[in-house]
Amino acid sequence: MMETIRDSSFGLLLRIVTRPHRLSYIEERNDFVTPKLDRSANGSAENTSVDQSSCNNTSPDTSTEIVTWYADNDNENPRNWSLFKKSYVTSLIMLLTSTVYLGSAIYAPASESASEFFNISTTVSSLGVSLFVAGYGIGPLFLSGITEIPIIGRTPIYIITLVIFLIVQILTATVNNFAGFCILRFIAGFMGSPALASGGASLDDMFPAHKLAYSMGLWGLSAEAAPALAPIVSSFAVEAKGWTWAFWEMTFLSGFCLIVLFFTLPETSPDTILLRRAQRIRLKTGNSKYQSESEITHSSLSFSDILFKSLLRPLSLTFTEPIIIAINLYIGLVYATLYSFFESFPLLYEDGYGWDLGISTLPFAALFIGSFLGFTIYCTWNWIYIDKPYDPKETSMSLPETRLPLALFGAFCFPVCIFLLAWTAVRTHWIVPISAGIPFGIGSTLVFNPFLTYLPYAYPQYAASALASNDFFRSMMGAGMPVVAHPLFGNLGIDWGNTLIGILTVCMIPIPFALYRAGPWLRRRSKIAL
Repeated sequence: MMETIRDSSFGLLLRIVTRPHRLSYIEERNDFVTPKLDRSANGSAENTSVDQSSCNNTSPDTSTEIVTWYADNDNENPRNWSLFKKSYVTSLIMLLTSTVYLGSAIYAPASESASEFFNISTTVSSLGVSLFVAGYGIGPLFLSGITEIPIIGRTPIYIITLVIFLIVQILTATVNNFAGFCILRFIAGFMGSPALASGGASLDDMFPAHKLAYSMGLWGLSAEAAPALAPIVSSFAVEAKGWTWAFWEMTFLSGFCLIVLFFTLPETSPDTILLRRAQRIRLKTGNSKYQSESEITHSSLSFSDILFKSLLRPLSLTFTEPIIIAINLYIGLVYATLYSFFESFPLLYEDGYGWDLGISTLPFAALFIGSFLGFTIYCTWNWIYIDKPYDPKETSMSLPETRLPLALFGAFCFPVCIFLLAWTAVRTHWIVPISAGIPFGIGSTLVFNPFLTYLPYAYPQYAASALASNDFFRSMMGAGMPVVAHPLFGNLGIDWGNTLIGILTVCMIPIPFALYRAGPWLRRRSKIAL
């Protein structure tokens, strides 16, 4: 545990101020002997996050000593951490992700009260959800690239943005004009986005490919369940204390999250860990020849290179790669459908069944139940078809399309959910439309996890950009839905409004089948796919 605290933001600051003996590294001990290191920058870290396409022409000076892992079982390599430590760090990433995702929909039950407070229409009030979602869609284009810079790393960005996120929650709870409220909601989403953009990368730092599905599935479960549970978290407080209590709850939650992460979240980026090791060796020996591979690589990158990698490349992939376009459209529709529930559920259960505000949010729990069932199916499938037959001696990689079979089944879950909800609402006992949320949760897990695992395998050199593209596109579709959904359900009703969405989900069913069959053909014709 002392190593975890040492590698946390708290430990980093404490070492800068006091350099305590108990939080020292092996390179800082008096008996440390510099081991024999590589003189070439070739594969010093098996799970390095360096974009190889940007360093093909980079070669170190012949006198340079490349600082790498001391042995295959080096305990500073995140891949060699104990299962307990990996599980703990995974739980912290899940906590951070859940906190941010709760912030998107926690305002939904407060929307009507806020519209009365600001003297605006309910449609305009729904911007409180839309702007937050837009913020965490745009944020990764600017912030995800920063987490890939070795001298910075992932953890400092998580902590700094979480501090701002916490402050913004307090300001949002006390703001008295709608313009300021909208700006604060966008900033909150923007500052919460690193968890959504880089959380998967943090997990990839720790787990090999055949084990990654379990942690990614848990992380995905936290991301899917949080928006569904957010209305339940806030509705009773909003009903009793007023709309601002949605944000006071977010203040308490994000404050707790900040304290836990500040003291116990270690750095996971291997590039950053090795860079800091090289700095310690240089300080110990007084010899500047000791450098990490990432230092050499990134020293040749200009500001324009970093700007292109973090901002322009994800936008470029969004409109030029057929595989990414198809996945973005599909997941974007699923995301938009989820955010449509924040408008249709109150109309259904408050107006249709006559429930109170707090009780009317409880049906969102069905989405979580479905997501958990989907996670169980996903982990079982991964164990049987990916993990169990894994052979570490096998050098050839399986096709990326081997990750997609569950998405073929998940594609049918969405029409089942939407049509069942549309044509049983108010016409039957309330348990029937509530049960419609279960197939949606199953489908979202069985589509999100395979697709978001498929992208890094199909675009290994541009994985961060491909995922940032997906996050941007789906967030923009999710951001637009709360504004569109209110007039949609107001004019067409729950039945025909959801039927329209259901028809769109039916039209999307061929996408996973097409990618499963034609994916290799599309990748061969791409200049950047594997």
